[in-house]
Amino acid sequence: MRRKIYQRIIIVLSLIVIISCGLNGCGSQDDSASDQMEQSVTDEGEKEGAEQENVAPEIAGLDYEEAMALDYAEGFHVYYYKDGYKLIDVKDDRKYLVIPEKEEVPDGLDENIVILQQPLDHIYLAATSAMALFDAVDAIGTIRMSGTQASGWYIDHAVQAMESGDILFAGKYSEPDYEMLINEDCDLAIESTMILHTPKVQEMIEDLGIPVFIDRSSYETHPLGRTEWVKLYAAMLDKEDEADSFFQEQAKVIEELKDFKNTEKTVAFFYVSTDGTVVVRKSEDYIPNMIEIAGGRYVFEDLKNEESDSAAVNISMEEFYAAAQDADYLIYNSSIDNPIERIEDLTAKDELFKDFKAVKAGNVWCTGKYLYQATDIVGNLITDIHLMLTDGEEEQMTFLYRVE
Repeated sequence: MRRKIYQRIIIVLSLIVIISCGLNGCGSQDDSASDQMEQSVTDEGEKEGAEQENVAPEIAGLDYEEAMALDYAEGFHVYYYKDGYKLIDVKDDRKYLVIPEKEEVPDGLDENIVILQQPLDHIYLAATSAMALFDAVDAIGTIRMSGTQASGWYIDHAVQAMESGDILFAGKYSEPDYEMLINEDCDLAIESTMILHTPKVQEMIEDLGIPVFIDRSSYETHPLGRTEWVKLYAAMLDKEDEADSFFQEQAKVIEELKDFKNTEKTVAFFYVSTDGTVVVRKSEDYIPNMIEIAGGRYVFEDLKNEESDSAAVNISMEEFYAAAQDADYLIYNSSIDNPIERIEDLTAKDELFKDFKAVKAGNVWCTGKYLYQATDIVGNLITDIHLMLTDGEEEQMTFLYRVE
């Protein structure tokens, strides 16, 4: 409505200017006034558009207070309402209303909003990347069931909880133990996007009256955007202060490297699948962003995934060779595949690797197996890559090691 009023004002002013020009001649001062008015309307429209991108949904019976402050994450918003109610809005997905303990569900609530009734302390966690974020705010005790066995965890507190029986193995995401979910009074199932490949499983869990939350942190384009999902889980558990303190410590990594001049050295991040194709990351993913922040250049300047929203892109060995043969550094991603210890382990996957510049120069590195689970300290990989690019000490690295 305001925009239409401004547009009418412009028309009236324009007519005045035209009449004035006809009588007195057109001066630069009139042109300037008209330009300023048009710019004012444009700025107003842009401001309104920006505000509409993050508008708290109106919920009957609830009084809105404020939105959670986010620095890097773009995949969610959290809105706070009076009396402790919170609305979690996940981009391109669902909205979840967190109901405080002993409070009631608002009358007339949109049926598409998923209800999360506190306390949430019997969680089934099938999204492995979220465990570290729960650990970061001392909330592993809220997880009662896991979709990963103790042997599959690289987070000490998760291993200890499973070995002591505080966390039970309730089947992997595609084959959960529905009877256990019922017997253990599961109040929330947290799944990765892999659950989207088995929609019947999600449907069956929800049919049991258990809400399903899908973690989409892997879609974040900034590395700390993924870590900032700690604030989302903290909102579920009323641990926002702990999450804020933790996240600010991780954000210091970016602050320390922001003024560093880029080395212009090129880096390829990949692994070789069992069928011989090479799996890399699309250019807008958080891993290439890490490489840039650390002072390097990702070898793929404009690589997209034309088949899905996944950050992983499968290409042929020939395509990878064309792009990465002259890369200064190769980083092998062992969070999915098995780690490589020697150059021979890499060349055994394909003889073409022998012709790579980085292989000849001895600049092949590998990630630790637990990288994907370390969502809480993802910023440390930036430091590792920076040390790699600047010939820093390997002993100071958290995730990377040189392949001999």
